Amino acid sequence: MTTTAHRRRAAALRAGRRRHDRDSSGHAAAGTVADALLTTDWQTGKMQIAVRRVTAGRKGWARQFVQFVRRAYPRAPYDRPRELRLFLQARGGIPRDVVARHRLVSATRVVRMRWNTPGLGDLADLAAFLDLDGDALDWFADRREINRHARDERLRHYRYVWLPHRLIEAPKPRLRDLQRLVLDRILARVPVHDGVHGFVPGRGVHTFARTHTGRDVLVSMDLRAFFTSVTAARIYGLFRGIGYPEPVAHTLTALTTTRTPVAVLRSAPDPHLAALLRRPHLPQGAPTSPALANLCAYRLDRRLSGLAGRFGVTYGRYADDLAFSGTLSAPHVTRLTALTGRIADEEGFRLHPHKTRVRTRSQRQALTGLVVNTRPAVPREDYDRLRAILHNAATHGLAEANRDGHADFAAHLAGRVAWMSHHHPARAAKLHHLLAQALRDQPR
Repeated sequence: MTTTAHRRRAAALRAGRRRHDRDSSGHAAAGTVADALLTTDWQTGKMQIAVRRVTAGRKGWARQFVQFVRRAYPRAPYDRPRELRLFLQARGGIPRDVVARHRLVSATRVVRMRWNTPGLGDLADLAAFLDLDGDALDWFADRREINRHARDERLRHYRYVWLPHRLIEAPKPRLRDLQRLVLDRILARVPVHDGVHGFVPGRGVHTFARTHTGRDVLVSMDLRAFFTSVTAARIYGLFRGIGYPEPVAHTLTALTTTRTPVAVLRSAPDPHLAALLRRPHLPQGAPTSPALANLCAYRLDRRLSGLAGRFGVTYGRYADDLAFSGTLSAPHVTRLTALTGRIADEEGFRLHPHKTRVRTRSQRQALTGLVVNTRPAVPREDYDRLRAILHNAATHGLAEANRDGHADFAAHLAGRVAWMSHHHPARAAKLHHLLAQALRDQPR
């Protein structure tokens, strides 16, 4: 289809939505005809027969009408029944004296999958994929919004914990398992932008930091409310872009987004965050949210990568942390940060107004907890603090050194040692020696 035809069809769809909102009862014939057309193999003769079967009234109009539909949709929109209905409501083509006689409905189906993801043509396929029956699928998709309105915590799909500047919305085990299946079998197969390092297999904090090591200037910024800024509409668009039909995309969106209950919102630290949580959004705490946020930010990453290219610098993102590094003059830094904020706004995100940092080579340059002036490394004071804790544990025992009350202090220390030893052999040798001393006389 040409660009002009695509624009005309998009305008018609918008008009159809407005007209549908004003008087949906006046378009029963359009909906019936659209459903009937989708039961055919999209051949002209069979489409005309299907139209005649489901309508009564004026004769001889079906042939011209089918030609009109075929011009707009050369290929059958089997995955977009709602779109076809809205198009017919907007553009007409059905005489006013034609009425719907009965309805023919067929299941939606996959038209084209862009990546190697499971082909789920309808809700029955989705339920089988998730090993659920229809009622259970409706329950976890929360079609009746029980999660949002239920006062009994047992009827909710999420548990809520407020932290200083964000809300952790952790799915309960059964929903979490379903989300992990969606993550592993669907989302993990869709590529993210090359500049993204957070929550991507084979990449992480150190690859992010390494990209910006030893640069003349490092500019870092934060996206505000990164997960909750991603709306359900964007998630639906993502699943449609992967290739899933409208009903499947709607249900996958419902399984991976939520609306925070009003009772929980009363404790929100600021109105802006409460407004984001009130609408359907990505829950911070669901296993699918990081991958979905990365994929929905693809346009943001692509545009910021192009912006970096214009300035001759390198771009990268780790979750909500943005970084640009290279050789930049002060005026260029100002221009770069202003354009980044504008692009973020246009893509549905917001920069945190107080977290833009500009550091030159003569200053400490840090990203995601690592100093990157010469090579990615944990700050010296953090290393010295851990070494002192290990020495205390080796001298007085783990219980005495566990001043923060960690449930498994030995495992905590081992994790900290692994973190600080990464790609730093000298520190690794010293820290592992101290850890071995601290654990030597502990009961097993």
